[in-house]
Parts: sequence; structure tokens; C-alpha cells
Amino acid sequence: MTASTPRPPQLTVVGTVALDDVATPAGTANAVLGGSATYFSVAASLFTRVGLVGVVGEDFPRPYRELLASRDIDLTCLEVAAGRTFHWAGRYDGAMNAATTLQTDLNVLATFSPSLAPPHRKSPFVFLANTAPAIQLAVLAQLAPPEGGAPRLVVADTMNLWIDTARDGLLAVLGKVDGLLVNDEEARSLARERNLIAAGRKLLSHGPRFVIVKKGEHGAFLFGRDRSYALPAYPLEDVRDPTGAGDSFAGGLMGALAAAGRTSTADVARAMLYGAVTASFAVSTFSLDALAAVRRADVEARAEELRRFVTL
Repeated sequence: MTASTPRPPQLTVVGTVALDDVATPAGTANAVLGGSATYFSVAASLFTRVGLVGVVGEDFPRPYRELLASRDIDLTCLEVAAGRTFHWAGRYDGAMNAATTLQTDLNVLATFSPSLAPPHRKSPFVFLANTAPAIQLAVLAQLAPPEGGAPRLVVADTMNLWIDTARDGLLAVLGKVDGLLVNDEEARSLARERNLIAAGRKLLSHGPRFVIVKKGEHGAFLFGRDRSYALPAYPLEDVRDPTGAGDSFAGGLMGALAAAGRTSTADVARAMLYGAVTASFAVSTFSLDALAAVRRADVEARAEELRRFVTL
């Protein structure tokens, strides 16, 4: 590899890049940078080089693209299509536990068919962010063995829309991935179990070797075939915008795993701490304002605080 050849991504994410309109009790923000792959990539870039696979429209602001590039995120597979960028508008009320979707405009996302460049196909770590199961399966079919026989870890996210409308396709995805990230409502719905512990264990029977159930301000549960684990969220007094919290958690988690190069259940448990920390930065401002300004030293300082918080 010559000095001018970009380093291949250690971690590839396939998901959405969006322009968001968000309203919370803390204020409003319009046409701000959002999307599952965006939050994930910025969080993960604190630990490793990330390849972002997605699509934007001709209206996507140049400063947003420059922000992503400034974090050493590989944008080779960020397609620019004719039309407008995916747009989401939502509102959070009260305790901000869930968003009320006010408007969704798929725009260029409606016809998006991801195509991975050769280096992305060989990434040892792959994250399938929240997209249709058909798209996730198409990405899985493109993956080639990683360079040098390195182990591969593939993790997927999903949402109730796909659980309700594309369950068979989603179950097919579960049979092909190593890990699944869902929130507690999604876990119960997908597993068809009212009890969260029973739901987590049932999801393991569909193929993944671990399932992480996110519970927002209450932290996350890890269900593995050899062990389980619970981690609280990083304690915050001021949450301004929960948008992207789960994607930032996933980015911190997968970025830490990619940096360590290890994938055991114990490694996943340790990496969850970094997921909790990156999510805590993301929710402290609208959009990616805080997360994009964070440096690795900030993450490590807050990670040490969380370790002390959970240790007797």
C-alpha cells in the first residue's frame, strides 16, 4: 500500500444519512445532520476507520460531508443520487423516552441499492444499521472473506416497522449475523414474548450468538449463549435530543470491538461501556454537535467515570 492509498475501513456500516427536523422540550433544530449510519460512523470513528455505505441527494449540504470526512470516515460508498436526501421530522415530549414521527420523506432512499466497494466487502467488522431486511440481506450477499483470514463480526439493527411488515426477511437476517441490537419493545415484539429476559433468550435461538437490548436511560442488557450482562446508561442531568442515541451506542460498541480486534461475549460486554459513553455525548446536544467535537481522551475519561459508577 503506497502512502497515497487510503487505508481500508476496519469497520463498515450500511444505513441512512438524513436531514432531520427535531423538536424536544429543550428546543428545535431544522435540516440538521442525522441518520443511523451518520451517528454510527461519527461515534465509531473515535476508535477506528469506518466505511459509510449510504445515499444522499443533490441537496446534501457540503459542510455535512466535510464534517464526516474530517473524522477520517471513508465516503467512497456514500452515493449522491438525483433528488433530495432522506428527511425525517419528529418530536419528543415529556421524559423524551420515544419520538413521535411527524413526517418521513424517503426521497433518494426509496430506490437505494447499496453497492460495496472491494475494501468494504472485506471489512472484518460490519454493522447493518436500521434498514429494510431485503437491503440487509443484499449487503450480506456481497461480503467477501476478510483480508488475511481475519475473523468477522456482523451485527444488525432493526425496528418495529420491519418486525411488523417483513418478519420473515428479518428472521433470515438473524440466521446470518453474529449479533442483534434492538430496544426492549422491539425485542418483545420480534420474540413474541412479554418478558424481556425470555425475549432475549428466544432471539438467540434464531441464530445470533449475542443480543443487546437497549433500554434508553436505563442502560442495556446483553444476552449471550455463554453469559449475560447488564450495564446502566451513563448518568446525565441534561438530555437535549435523544435522536441517534441508539446508533451512537452501536457505533461506540462496534468501534471499540474493531479497535480491540476481539469478539468474545466478554469483549462485547466491555465494549458496551464505550457504547454507553458515546451515546451520552450524542444526546447532550441536537444533531451531532457534541459527538463530532469529542476526542478519544474525552471518551476514555467518561468511560473511567462509568466504570467507577458501576463498581462496588
